[in-house]
This record gives sequence, C-alpha cells and structure tokens, in this order.
Amino acid sequence: MGGLQRFEQRLEQAISGVFARTFRSAVQPVEIAAALQRELDNNAQILSRQRRIVPNSFQVELAPTDLERLTPYDSALSAELAEQLQEHADLQNYVFPGPIKISFEPADDLGTGRFRVLSKAEASVTGHARYSPRQKTRAVLEVNGTQHPLVPPGLVVGRGSEADLRINDPGVSRRHAEFLVTTQTGRGVKPGEGELHIEVHDMGSTNGITVDGRRVSRIALRDGSRVQVGHTSLVVRLLEEDAGV
Repeated sequence: MGGLQRFEQRLEQAISGVFARTFRSAVQPVEIAAALQRELDNNAQILSRQRRIVPNSFQVELAPTDLERLTPYDSALSAELAEQLQEHADLQNYVFPGPIKISFEPADDLGTGRFRVLSKAEASVTGHARYSPRQKTRAVLEVNGTQHPLVPPGLVVGRGSEADLRINDPGVSRRHAEFLVTTQTGRGVKPGEGELHIEVHDMGSTNGITVDGRRVSRIALRDGSRVQVGHTSLVVRLLEEDAGV
C-alpha cells in the first residue's frame, strides 16, 4: 500500500469519512497531500550526500466555498498531512529546518475544486537574551516572523545552544555570525541615546554570510539590511524613538 493510500485510510478513520463525503465534488485531501509532497521534491536543496533540506511551512490556498467546507475539519486534516509529509521526508532523507506548519487560506481567483500550495523553509528561532530589560530597544532583528532586540554589545547567531539567537537551520553553524551594536558616546550625549551603529561579521562559519545578496566577512548594516545565514534571512529594523519590544 502506497503512502497516499495510507493517508486516505488514516484520514477516514480520523474524521469518520464525513470530510470525504463533503468534498466528493470538490478538492480532495489526497490531491493536497500529493501537491505537498511535490513541493518537497521540487524544492529540496542539497546539504550533504545523504541529506537535503526541504520547506516546512505551507499555505494551501482554496476557493472560498471549498475553504468554508473544510474549516470544521482543518485541524484533523493538517495533522494527517503533516504526518504524511514526515513519512515522505523520512523515505527521501529530507530534513525540515523546523516544525511542519500547514495553513489553509481563501483565494478569490480559484474556482471550486482548485487549489494552490505556497511553501518556504522556516527555521525555528529561539532567543536567549544577554541584556538588561532596562536597556532601551532601538533596533530589532526580524527572523521568520519573530523580533529580537539588537542592543549593545550585540548578539551571536548560530545553531548551537551557546548562541544568543539560536536558529534550527542545518545550513547555520553553531556560532555563525555576530551582530555588534554600539552607540555614539561623548560630551552631552546621554548613555544609550547616541547614534546607533550596527555591523555583522562572519565567525568562521561553514557557509558564510551574505548581506543584501553580497558575500561579506564584515560590514556595517542599516535599516532594512537583509543578512542571509544558511537558509534563513535576518532583517535589521530600526525602531521609532517611542517604540519598543
């Protein structure tokens, strides 16, 4: 029995066949499962001879009528789809950079029975702050939908547990890059209120870093600078004076 057939059987057992009857003339769960597997196959990137990294975050776009029918069962369907993807990944030696996430969204340009899958690799991110909560936050790093304060003296990004900002990305070294943050000091300048200076440097990582698409070893950053480490992008954002995190 193939993987997709096992998926259909598990789904019927999980929701007593109600979903299948509801969707008899519309989009079928097995079609979504097959499309998600194709996303893995088509977007796999080589990490080593035996490992390839694949997307782990998926958005399934459906016609509004199909999405309305699916809503009562979306949690059960997401769980079964995630299990099916994990089985497929295990067979193909695929590696997910983070937990599998599947969401369902409406798309007005799709008719009944049609759907579209969007995917991306999104590593899980954990921050281990080494600054005082009383420090004023004037800049942040945006990483996979999360924000992390950039305050003096800065932070280390990496995959290892000793990193201040830990990114579960196979393409990231244990201590990959360091963001250095300083403020202008001098007469008449209050502590922490001088001009902010941010730069990043490579800590001898295996895959290096790029900033706005250019390979660098050390460079100053500005608002909107995009730093690529492994398969993950980190974007510098300067905050308004009255903003905080």
